[in-house]
Amino acid sequence: MLAPDHRATITATLPVVAANATAISGRFYERMLGAHPELRNVFNQGNQASGEQKQALAGAVYAYAQHCDHPAAIEPLLNRIAHKHASLGISPDMYTIVGRHLMAAIGEVLGDAVTAGIAEAWDTVYWRFAGELIAREAVLYNDAGITPASFLREYEVVERVNEGDVAVSLRLLPTDDAPPPAFRPGQYVSVQVELPHLRQLRQYSLSDAADGRTLRITVKQEAGDDVRPDGLVSMHLARHADVGSRWLVSNPFGDLALATGAATPVVMISAGVGVTPMVAMRRHLATRQPQRAGVFVHVAAHGGRHILKRELAPAANIADLIFYDDARDADRLGTDYHHAGRFDLAEHAAAIVRPDADYYLCGPLAFMTAQRGALLGLGVAAARVHFEVFGPDLLTATL
Repeated sequence: MLAPDHRATITATLPVVAANATAISGRFYERMLGAHPELRNVFNQGNQASGEQKQALAGAVYAYAQHCDHPAAIEPLLNRIAHKHASLGISPDMYTIVGRHLMAAIGEVLGDAVTAGIAEAWDTVYWRFAGELIAREAVLYNDAGITPASFLREYEVVERVNEGDVAVSLRLLPTDDAPPPAFRPGQYVSVQVELPHLRQLRQYSLSDAADGRTLRITVKQEAGDDVRPDGLVSMHLARHADVGSRWLVSNPFGDLALATGAATPVVMISAGVGVTPMVAMRRHLATRQPQRAGVFVHVAAHGGRHILKRELAPAANIADLIFYDDARDADRLGTDYHHAGRFDLAEHAAAIVRPDADYYLCGPLAFMTAQRGALLGLGVAAARVHFEVFGPDLLTATL
């Protein structure tokens, strides 16, 4: 709990901080990256260019300040951030750098309005936020048997498969002859890419169940440019990750992970590239838990954009429901997809909703928000609905 005077100060100043949050974050990044240009390799430069990273940081700190006396309300947020940080090799000393420049940015943007008492209260909140994350990340590093200095490992591409018009799957084999780390379906890895004058890490869901020998990721090919290099990373992988090429990859992390020890039914609902962690879950259920019932729902524009379509071999314990928004003439109703037009969960509730099931969502934030709302409206308990978010939405999304 915050001290009463700090809580009163935070409550009183939240509105003005919220109103200036993006400006504060913008100044923070200018200061920090100017003083520590090496951190450009850690922060997503695509999101920096678009301003999304600024909004994400502002949202995360604001959410923590608002709810820090109620841990349950921000537990999902803290866990999501900690898992992503572990995949990036974030170390405790980085929080000192962030804190120094964040507090300076608050002072510069708000000026004389920041009294010593206000500065002290917000510094306290920041270090509570940082301490929560440092503790969680320490556990993740310890459980994985790694440190922030040794979080990347070399893998070789041993298989490359095009996935429709928009993606490529890469099967990765460790080059040190040791097996890859164990993981749960639904988790992701970070892949390091060396671009001209820029090193970046991006997260990609593991798109196959564990086989004890390799990892597989599926990369959507997205256009990018020098202003917004987000797409440059995926396009670089798509163009250069040939069989035999080698890449540095993190351990698997991510808190959207199938509870593999449970027996409850599983409902997987995805759209677009959000299908990748769901395919890993589906494969696990089909091959490792054939007695466990599943429903696999996926929404794609058409067959050319149906990523990992070839992975959907019939499984006795899984009911598949594939929806194409804009089916093409070559797409076969009943074979490639089951329903045409916009997906409406409530309309298909009889085939999807199970009262005792766990639900996993992955796709664009608006899609997941709509599906979660539909599930809650149909009586599904919020605790049974799990979701994965990538990009800057990861830091703030609560659906």
